[in-house]
Amino acid sequence: MAALKDLGSWVQGARPRTLPAAVVPVVVGSGVAAGYGRFSLWRAALALVVALALQVGVNYANDYSDGIRGTDEVRVGPVRLVASGLARPRQVLAAALASFFVAGVAGLVLAAVTSWWLLLVGLAAVAAAWFYTGGSRPYGYRGLGEVSVFVFFGVVAVVGTAYVQTRTLTWLELAAAAPVGLLACALLIINNLRDIPTDRETGKRTLAVLLGDQRTRALYTSCVLVPFCVAAALAPVAPLCLAALAAVPLAFAPVRLVRQGVTGRALIAALGQTGRLQLAFGALLTLGLAIR
Repeated sequence: MAALKDLGSWVQGARPRTLPAAVVPVVVGSGVAAGYGRFSLWRAALALVVALALQVGVNYANDYSDGIRGTDEVRVGPVRLVASGLARPRQVLAAALASFFVAGVAGLVLAAVTSWWLLLVGLAAVAAAWFYTGGSRPYGYRGLGEVSVFVFFGVVAVVGTAYVQTRTLTWLELAAAAPVGLLACALLIINNLRDIPTDRETGKRTLAVLLGDQRTRALYTSCVLVPFCVAAALAPVAPLCLAALAAVPLAFAPVRLVRQGVTGRALIAALGQTGRLQLAFGALLTLGLAIR
């Protein structure tokens, strides 16, 4: 029973509700490749391994860095392994490094069969994952977390997944990356909105802390709604992208919670709802991009 409890803690420490941010860009990028008749299952699978391993790695690295700084001792969000004493710092660090290693191996294979310059992109992604809260000057504490998420879990993930299959760069990949990146940002914004009080006390100057409560809620709403506008704008090229609008009802619940001003644990529900919205939107957008 103790082993199962420990395993459950590690699973929760990996923050499974954030994993849609890794899955969706790979699926959408593969949809772009399929639309060009260049879909490759094994390349898509390796890209998914890279994305998931990086997401888990950044979650464990964030747990480790915040834990040793003592900035997560009081929080209302998902369990933190180091801050709660469920795991020693070196164990969580080892888990983060192991995740980055898995991502690196999968990325190395993709680079070997596609282009070696992808290794530079992979190194940049790992560096971004680590220095989000790691190092002496973590950029996540300076309001740049959302920028990094948009770049790496939007542009890089979607375009990179499509590129390793098509070996070409197109405007459609970049256009498809924008809504994916915005919805990934929405997940981070929910987390940071929930943690504004404790982050302000511990000196974590996230974008939510810098913007304040009301403007952060407005930013979240924009990140959730703008993707539907982008999907509609893609209709002249890929008419079935309009299918993504069927996910609009899934946006009502989290946006309502955020706009009503709920705080603390109530925002955890909005996080899960946002993840489901991202998955549904991504699946429907993929369909529209693949069949054109």
